[in-house]
Amino acid sequence: MAARGRTRVAIQGERGAFSHRAALDLVGPDIELVTTLDFDALFATLANGGADKALVPIENTLHGSIHENYDRLRSSTFHVVAEMRLRIRQCLIAMPGATLGGLRRVASHPVALAQCRRFFAEHPELEATAAADTAGSVSEMMRAGDPSRGAIASRLAAELYGGVLISEGIEDDLENHTRFLLLGTEPEPAVGVSKTSLVFTLKNEPGVLHRALGAFAGRGLDLTKIESRPLRGRPFEYAFYLDLVAAPDQTSDEALAELRRLSTELRVLGTYPEGLRAGTQETNGG
Repeated sequence: MAARGRTRVAIQGERGAFSHRAALDLVGPDIELVTTLDFDALFATLANGGADKALVPIENTLHGSIHENYDRLRSSTFHVVAEMRLRIRQCLIAMPGATLGGLRRVASHPVALAQCRRFFAEHPELEATAAADTAGSVSEMMRAGDPSRGAIASRLAAELYGGVLISEGIEDDLENHTRFLLLGTEPEPAVGVSKTSLVFTLKNEPGVLHRALGAFAGRGLDLTKIESRPLRGRPFEYAFYLDLVAAPDQTSDEALAELRRLSTELRVLGTYPEGLRAGTQETNGG
């Protein structure tokens, strides 16, 4: 049970990960964080009651969609209840007393390292070392106690593990954002204009995808994303993920009804407030 009624939020990664920062910004500071090793464990933790909510990254502006999490959403019974977009700000972190000139190795998750190629090109003396997790690379650096080792992670990770910021904002692209989805075991009401995420598979008929999308376009409804994923065990067949922004009304209900007639499977993953976007100061997560 959550201590003192606090919401238990599961994330993939360690304390100080960018998912941790997103959970604090989206759910609030008074949460009980539940860390998991990987995304399969994250979904299992929510399924077995080890958490009240789970926060999953679903897409990044530089690296695109996290396809495996779309697949996990389709195969689960969870509901999307909120979303947020987090500005990813990479920080170079070192031991107290260390300097940039004294560093020789810098560790982080391979995606974080790839986002900082220009920094490494400007500092060829630094060896980039892959680690399993951004925040975990800070934790390991602090345990090792080696002033020649650094890590790339969030400001939050530095604060939690006692590291010092050598440099902030070392990522190549300042428009680096990750979209997170908050999952729950039950749907939650959304008021007014909101986003609806759904997944569907279509009948094998000529022009069926055109007609499926036309169910929304013909009614002037705003589709903000469509994603296709191959269906396992069914070569060259696909599931389609779609995000729709609209007020719940007869028009959107009619579009969903028309799509259902064209589909062999249709599931609404959730209807939730659109697009909370964290600010840029502590959107530094890890």
